[in-house]
Amino acid sequence: MTDIISDAEEAGFANDRTQSNTLGEAARAYVNRVRGGDMGALPAILGLIVLFIVFGFANDRFFSALNMANLITQAGAIIVLAMGLVLVLLLGDIDLSAGVTGGVSACVMGLLIAKHDQPWGVAVLLALVTGAVIGLVIGVLVAKLGIPSFVVTLAFFLGLQGVTLKLIGDGGSVRVDQEVIKGITKSNVPVVWGWVLAIVIIVAFAALSLRSHRAKVTKGLQHQPLAVVVAQIVALAVIVLVVTAVLNVNRAPNPGFTIEGVPYVLLLVAALLIFWTFVLSRTSYGRHVYAVGGNAEAARRAGISVDRIRISVFVFSSSMAALSGIIAASNLGKVSTSSGGSNTLLYAVGAAVIGGTSLFGGKGKARDAVIGGLVIATIANGLGLLDQASYINFIVTGGVLLLAASVDAISRRRRSATGL
Repeated sequence: MTDIISDAEEAGFANDRTQSNTLGEAARAYVNRVRGGDMGALPAILGLIVLFIVFGFANDRFFSALNMANLITQAGAIIVLAMGLVLVLLLGDIDLSAGVTGGVSACVMGLLIAKHDQPWGVAVLLALVTGAVIGLVIGVLVAKLGIPSFVVTLAFFLGLQGVTLKLIGDGGSVRVDQEVIKGITKSNVPVVWGWVLAIVIIVAFAALSLRSHRAKVTKGLQHQPLAVVVAQIVALAVIVLVVTAVLNVNRAPNPGFTIEGVPYVLLLVAALLIFWTFVLSRTSYGRHVYAVGGNAEAARRAGISVDRIRISVFVFSSSMAALSGIIAASNLGKVSTSSGGSNTLLYAVGAAVIGGTSLFGGKGKARDAVIGGLVIATIANGLGLLDQASYINFIVTGGVLLLAASVDAISRRRRSATGL
């Protein structure tokens, strides 16, 4: 049971046990955690800031409203795929088939719409079901038969590419012309509604944060100083308002057209971030995922159904992969035999790790996928604006991933040495 408590603390649930009453104490506690190796997403955030500064000075188009919207659209599919992979990585497993699972699921959607005249809602639902079924089979093989996830998902990585090839045909593709599906990445929220949603998000976050703070104070649980809570609310408000203001500007390169508003894909990513953050941090299921990832045997002895958790994680991850495939199809306007292949999976795993999710299990958050996905998309976007060769993108992205993995390994070693 002590192992379960320790794993929960590492996941961020230690807030129920200790207390810091002042802003200075909270700052010192955070510095001590960083020194002890618990850096979380800090390296990725600092790296993202550096990238923005470098590319911003190198090319004046980088901070343009048009490019910021393109950056968000480019990052959308990778972030959603990485968000699903965070769940698998939390258990110390890996899913090498996630990318092609998204490709197969998007292929099912495209064929249902283009060849069988099915409504887009039915097609999307069946695509998500396809992803869930694939994840269920993988999870059962891993949890019940004890086959390493690397081997199972590698087999599915190879086999699912054959399925896509069979469905579409060698060298073929399926166009995605349905307006709602295309609108995920091509359409924008009306400007007025963009501001309304921004205000709603800020007010809701402020209300929930203050309510949580008050509840912890009342129950005598550990709580952040009110100044820290207010600072978090202000920081979120600034980010949301700035992003909304930038995206609500007319960014059409041609004066005869108008392109303005927040892309719908950004709202989808935000909704998924809120959902998975709540699930992982505020539910017993989330606690069980962290516990199994930290120490599966201790979790089993504590009464947690390890097999059920492992199977469910693969189901959720593959469902997220299916949604990622739909977003990618929306952006490209088609599904081809290469959809979900190539470097899709590598970028998604890289995004999760760069964002702060540990490859050793038990440590990571949904936000890691967002931050890491933005890092990878920023590298590709910024180098593209600078007209750099493609090999530079691969080298830089690989270097950043290696650096993130090194930070993870060093942090883990320091945490073990300090007992945090």
